Amino acid sequence: MNTGPGDGAAPGERIELAIGGMTCAACANRVEKRLNKMDGVTATVNYATEKAEVSFDGDPVPAEDLIAQIEKAGYTAEVPRTTNTATDGGGGGDGGGGAAVDPDRPLRTRLLVSALLSVPVIAMAMAPALQFTHWQWASLALAAPVVVWGALPFHIAAWKNLKLGAATMDTLVSLGTTAAFAWSLYALFLGTAGDPGMTHPFEFTIARADGSAGIYLEVAAGVTTFILAGRYFEARSKRRAGAALRALMELGAKDATVLRGDREVAVPVERLVVGDLFVVRPGEKIATDGTVETGTSAVDTGLLTGESVPVEVGPGDAVVGATVNAGGRLVVRASRVGSDTQLARMARLVEDAQNGKARVQRLADRVSGVFVPVVIALAAATLGFWIGTGEPASAAFTAAVAVLIIACPCALGLATPMALLVGTGRGARLGILIKGPEVLESTRRIDTIVLDKTGTVTTGTMALVEVVAAEGQDEAEVLRLAGALEHASEHPIARAVAEAALTRTDAAPAARGTLPVPEDFANIEGQGVQGTVDGRTVLVGRPALLADRSQPLGEDLVQAVKEAQSQGRTAVAVGWDGRARGVLVVSDTVKPTSARAVEQFRALGLDPILLTGDNETVARTVAAQVGIEQVIAEVLPQDKVAVIERLQAQGRTVAMVGDGVNDAAALARADLGLAMGTGTDVAIEASDLTLVRGDLRAAADAIRLSRRTLATIKGNLFWAFAYNVAALPLAAAGLLNPMIAGAAMAVSSVFVVTNSLRLRRFAPLKGNEDTPAAALPIADRRDSSLVA
Repeated sequence: MNTGPGDGAAPGERIELAIGGMTCAACANRVEKRLNKMDGVTATVNYATEKAEVSFDGDPVPAEDLIAQIEKAGYTAEVPRTTNTATDGGGGGDGGGGAAVDPDRPLRTRLLVSALLSVPVIAMAMAPALQFTHWQWASLALAAPVVVWGALPFHIAAWKNLKLGAATMDTLVSLGTTAAFAWSLYALFLGTAGDPGMTHPFEFTIARADGSAGIYLEVAAGVTTFILAGRYFEARSKRRAGAALRALMELGAKDATVLRGDREVAVPVERLVVGDLFVVRPGEKIATDGTVETGTSAVDTGLLTGESVPVEVGPGDAVVGATVNAGGRLVVRASRVGSDTQLARMARLVEDAQNGKARVQRLADRVSGVFVPVVIALAAATLGFWIGTGEPASAAFTAAVAVLIIACPCALGLATPMALLVGTGRGARLGILIKGPEVLESTRRIDTIVLDKTGTVTTGTMALVEVVAAEGQDEAEVLRLAGALEHASEHPIARAVAEAALTRTDAAPAARGTLPVPEDFANIEGQGVQGTVDGRTVLVGRPALLADRSQPLGEDLVQAVKEAQSQGRTAVAVGWDGRARGVLVVSDTVKPTSARAVEQFRALGLDPILLTGDNETVARTVAAQVGIEQVIAEVLPQDKVAVIERLQAQGRTVAMVGDGVNDAAALARADLGLAMGTGTDVAIEASDLTLVRGDLRAAADAIRLSRRTLATIKGNLFWAFAYNVAALPLAAAGLLNPMIAGAAMAVSSVFVVTNSLRLRRFAPLKGNEDTPAAALPIADRRDSSLVA
C-alpha cells in the first residue's frame, strides 16, 4: 500500500517509505530502531532496497510523522510515487529510455576522479624509483582533493552521526582517511618527511610498520578510492540484482484501446477502470486482467507464467494483463486494474520478500549495530597499547588506522539482502514467488511433502480414458457420433468426449479435427443429450437414460460401467437407432509431470504423501500412477489441518502443496505452504510460495532455489564474519598496512555481491523447463489413441 505523505493508513495496513542517505547496515539498523520506538509502529528497514516497511498495531501513524523521525536520525525519507506497474521502471536507471537518469553517475564520477588522482600517489609510494625530488609534495597536491572531495560523503555522514551520538561504517572510513591525511600533514610540515630527497620504501608484506619520517597519503587516497569503488560496484550490482523485479514490473502494456460507444480511444493503462471494454489486436499486450467479450484467439502467457504454448481463449474466458494476443482481435472487459492485477500482485509479492528479513539477517543487524563502536574502541586501545609499549607513534598510528579500515562492515550488511534480492528475483522469472525470507529457513528443514490431489497432482479436468464398444460395433464410430453430439454441450464431461473425438488418430486424415453437425439437439437436464447425427438418432448420457428409452445396456457394457464406477470414474452410455452401442469412460487426469515431480521430491530427501477428500480407490489409483506410497483419503477440508498437525506431532517438518479454498487452512498450518498459481486466491494468500505455472515440478525447483538462497546467505555471513575476525587481530598487531586493509575491505563487499549474483544462474532441474504437454488419463493406456 502506498499513501501520500499526509495520509494515514488503516489498522493492519502498511506504509512503504524510500530511505535516503543510508551507507551501511548500521544506518538501516538506526532508522529501524528510531521507527520502532514510536507507539504502535513495527518497522523493517532493508539496506539493499533502501526501503522501510511500516505496519501499525493500532491506530495508524501519519506518514509525515514517520518521515520526521527518520530525518531526526540524519536520513531522508519519502513515500514512493504511486505509479502504474506497467510503466514503472522500478527505480532503475537502465530500464527506461535514453532520457532516463543514471543514479550511479555521481558516484561513478567521484570514483573516476579519485582513481585518476590516487593512482600516481600510490605508484610513487610503492615504487622508490618514481620518487623524484619533492615527490612528496606532488603526492600531497594529488591526494588532497581525494581526501577532501572524494571522501566527502563519508565525512558528511560521519558528522551527522557524531551529532546524533552514533557511529557507522562511514565513521570508520572518515576517521581512518582523515587520520592518515592529518599524520602526513604533520610529517610534511613539522617533521622530516618534507625534506628534499626523502624516499619512502614500500613493502607489500604482513609486517609491523614504522612510519617515522613517513607519509601516508597513499593510504588516505587509496583507501578512499578502494571504498568508493566498492560502493560503486555494490550499487551497480544491487541494481542488476533487482533487474528481474524491474523486468517483471515492465511487462505490462502502457496504453489501451478503449471502446467509447462506436469509437476506439487510446488511453494510458492507468486510466482504465473496472468494466471498461478495450480492444486487443494481434501482437498487442492485453492491457489488464479481464474477460473476453467477443472474439477468439490464442494468448501467449509465456512472459508471465513461463508457458510456451499459447492458450486458446474465447467469449467468457479470463485473460491476464501483460500477456500477448497471438491470434485474432479480442474485445475484453476489464475486471481488475492497477494494483489489483495479477502482474501487480506478483511484483508486490517479490518486493515484499525482498523487503523482509530472516532470522539470519536480524542477527547480522544486531551485530552491525554494536560493531562500529567496538571497533573504534579497539582502534583507540591499539593506539594506546603500542604507544604504551614504547613503539614509535607512527607505528602505533599505522596499526590503529588499519583497525579502523579493516573493520568496515559493508559485507556484513549486504550478506542477506543481496542474496534475497537475487534469489527472489530469479524465482519470479521462473514462476516461483517467494512470499517472505522466513520461507528460506523452512525449506532447509522440511522432510515431508503433502500433496493435494485435485488440481495439484491432477489437472482437475475430465478426459476420456476408455471406449468400450458393444459386440459388433466400431469404437471409433461410437466415439465419433457421441463426440459430435457432445460437442454442442458445455458440460465438462461432454467437452472431454468431444475433445477426444476431435483428436482421435484412427480417423482418416481428412476427417481429423472435424465432427458432423448434429440436428434437433436437445439437452435432457441431469441425464444427457440427444440429437440426430448423420441421419441417426443418437442418445448420450447416464445408463439409466438409455434404459428409460428402451435401450438397455448389454452384459459387456454393464460390466464396463461397474468397473469404471469401482475406480471412481464416470461412465457415459451411447446408443442410436434403438440400441445401446457403447460406453465412454472419463476421469480426472494426472498431470504428465507429476510423476517426475515426485521423483524429484524424493531426491531432495522429502517423503511424499497424497492427501485428498476423494474415495480410497481413486486416491490409490492416482498415487500408484505417480509413485506415491502413502495415501490419506476421504478427508474433509477441515480435517486436512488435523492431518498436518498429526504429522508435525510425529516430529516431521511438513510442506503442503495445494490449490483450492479447502487447502488454505492446511497451507497456512504447514511449516511450508506452496500454492499452485492456477488455484484460488485464498490458497495463494495462505501459502509461503506460489508456483505460477501450476506445474508440480516447480515445487521441487522452488525448494531447491530457496535452499540455494539460504546457503548463499550463510556463505555470505560466514565470509563477512570470518574476514573481520581474521583481519582485526592482524591490524591491531600492526601487521597489516592500512592501504592493504582498505583494499581487502572493498574486495570483501564485492565478493558478497558477486557471490549473491551467482543465484542468477540458478536453473530448473533438467527437463523442468519444458512446457507440460496435455494431461494423461488415469488408467491403462489400452486406447491411448483416443486420449486428448
